[in-house]
Amino acid sequence: QLVESGGSSVQPGGSLRLACAVSGFAVDEFAIGWFRQAPGKELMGIICSTGRNLSTSRFTISPDNAANTVYLQLNNLKPEDTGVYSCALGPPGSSCHKSQFVHWGQGTQVTVSS
Repeated sequence: QLVESGGSSVQPGGSLRLACAVSGFAVDEFAIGWFRQAPGKELMGIICSTGRNLSTSRFTISPDNAANTVYLQLNNLKPEDTGVYSCALGPPGSSCHKSQFVHWGQGTQVTVSS
């Protein structure tokens, strides 16, 4: 089971930290991915990792093995980042494409607006 939390409404330039609490699987042994469903657009992979921290220019995924939770830090948010953010679990080493992931959470809403 995967349960997301932390979604909110923020102004452009703001930051958020989303959490994905995982039960039944060890987060350091499987791929965890964060995906975004923007209004009217396809589900898109944001960042994915197997057991380690990984960053892009604005986003960081970080597994916490003790809490069995994977975090997504979102910085310098833009209106186009608005959407439902979901975490998903798949086989270790999975690429960041939705077809690779088997178990999904329900999602948490992020809205970026002034």
